[in-house]
Amino acid sequence: MTRRVIRLSETALVVRDHDEALAFYVGVLGFELVEDTELPGKRWVRIRAGGAGLVLRKATTEEQLARVGNQTGGSVLLFIETDDFTATHARLVAQGVRFVEAPRHEPFGTVAVCLDLYGNKIDLIEPRGRNSVEDRRE
Repeated sequence: MTRRVIRLSETALVVRDHDEALAFYVGVLGFELVEDTELPGKRWVRIRAGGAGLVLRKATTEEQLARVGNQTGGSVLLFIETDDFTATHARLVAQGVRFVEAPRHEPFGTVAVCLDLYGNKIDLIEPRGRNSVEDRRE
């Protein structure tokens, strides 16, 4: 019998500081704090948005510190979805999130790239065909 992967539950995001990362991802983006546990020699911090989870891993080596803010070599790191792009975009701008491009309409939906507190790129997307506000307007 062949075993298969059932699902990807979480991925790791290397951060400079747990508390500042929580302030951004939970406080600004609206992720849910799942776990924040002190363990011997480290802190285990898990957050979630929808069904996707991130483990916030504090950089502890020079190599890890060098990658904070550029874990993908300049490509988009995270893709977050909303069902109301206009409202979510306006809220994030009002909270100081830096968008590096104007919103654009693509065949898959409305999208704009913003930066997290470290400079990692994040796509904010309102997908077409998922009962989004854009689809309801048509």
